[in-house]
Amino acid sequence: ADVEVIEKASIQSINIRSALTCEIRTGICATCYGRDLARGTPVNMGEAVGVIAAQSIGEPGTQLTMRTFHMGGTAQVVDSSFLEASYEGTVSIRNRNVVRNSDGRLVAMGRNMAILILDQAGKERASHRVTYGSRIFVDDGDTVRRGQRIAEWDPYTRPVLTELEGTVDFEDMVEGISVSEQADESTGITKRAVIDWRASPRGQDLKPAIVVRGKDGEILKLARGSDARYFQSVDAILSVEPGATVKAGDVLSRIPMESAKTKDITGGLPRVAELFEARKPKDNAVIAEIDGTVKFGRDYKNKRRIIIEPHEDGGEPMEYLIPKGKPFHLQEGDVIEKGDYILDGNPAPHDILAIRGVEALASYLVNEHIEVIVRQMLQKVEIVESGDSGYIPGDNVDRIELAELNERLEEEGKKPASGNPVLLGITKASLQTPSFISAASFQETTRVLTEAAVAGKTDTLQGLKENVIVGRLIPAGTGGMMTQVRRIATSRDDLILEDRRKAANKAETDRMLTSITDAAE
Repeated sequence: ADVEVIEKASIQSINIRSALTCEIRTGICATCYGRDLARGTPVNMGEAVGVIAAQSIGEPGTQLTMRTFHMGGTAQVVDSSFLEASYEGTVSIRNRNVVRNSDGRLVAMGRNMAILILDQAGKERASHRVTYGSRIFVDDGDTVRRGQRIAEWDPYTRPVLTELEGTVDFEDMVEGISVSEQADESTGITKRAVIDWRASPRGQDLKPAIVVRGKDGEILKLARGSDARYFQSVDAILSVEPGATVKAGDVLSRIPMESAKTKDITGGLPRVAELFEARKPKDNAVIAEIDGTVKFGRDYKNKRRIIIEPHEDGGEPMEYLIPKGKPFHLQEGDVIEKGDYILDGNPAPHDILAIRGVEALASYLVNEHIEVIVRQMLQKVEIVESGDSGYIPGDNVDRIELAELNERLEEEGKKPASGNPVLLGITKASLQTPSFISAASFQETTRVLTEAAVAGKTDTLQGLKENVIVGRLIPAGTGGMMTQVRRIATSRDDLILEDRRKAANKAETDRMLTSITDAAE
């Protein structure tokens, strides 16, 4: 019944509360945390979710074979291979760039195409990004019903498509040096794949490519002015033979995607450890930082120079150096959007945070326990503009402290400070905790205590560790309730003492007035 109500309300999108976006000053609120994973009920007040999270992640570390059974880490690419309409409506294609291939199918040739579904009033109901090389089953103005398939693609490979009709020819494809026949172990089918040509002394200067020639035998020119030459990267599987006739939208080769490779048994925990220390992964993905057009610069040693020319006037072009042996799917002149992958792989969490923000990072790190720990890693903000606050650009400030200060500044009509979230490794985050007792008991004791003494810090004993150290009841579980009771009792005591003080003052005043009156008589 609830589902029907939601459907009729035609809700476009919903905000999901997450541990990473919770705005409470200390700890985390029960609504943002959600379900207690041990009991399946909403989490109780005072539950030490941080300790549970740390133990849940630490426990599988001792049993090597068990690691893969424990959920944790990052959201892997779900191998979705098609797109279905989520609403009834009319199709509109944004940045439409499609061609019909030799099978008569529509193929997406743009990298920033989106299929929109509009309702009868022309209002946008759904928007779906379409990957380059997808087969599209609908066109502008078509009517679709809910659940109808509108596009499909191969989730394991990225295609390289020809934009022109012509005859295929190979350049620098030397058998045994830059290309070889390989038999698939499972099917026994042989395929021709590009191999690392730099491994052979004779292959140092090769640049394997597929070119498309016209009827006169000359290489055709693309609409953007460059030759119809498609450079191939290592491991690309060739889909055409020399001399074959191709139409626009036909597949020349396919590049296997990094994420499609099978994960080994030890993949789980070391990745999590890498994530928590906020280290860059070994084969990290390269993410575009601006919208723009791809250009190839001069190669540097064994790296390919990729330049992204910005769309806006006056923007600085961005340069990226990419190892030549890595599978690379972009061609010169391709339009790319901020946040798109230039090179496949495991993205560094810092890059996701800097380029796409906290929400994108939250969807990359899916798991309650991991979110709790990443919340602590995201507690600091680096000041970019100080406004009317006393901070200096470059200062690392507590996120909630900054939000409270900005609120105060806005109330007074002053300019608030702004900053970018910083992802600290767990070691660094533990040393940056507000409690100096907790930080000193962890690492670098003398430095932490010296800094606390110089700054004249006060420890309010809010966490578990500092309370254990000084021998108090910890503020979690029943201790949390005790803390609350103590707080209420203290405030009541204060009120009673205040009333007594007022009564004593009143009595004193009355006595003085009486004595003055008596003296006057």
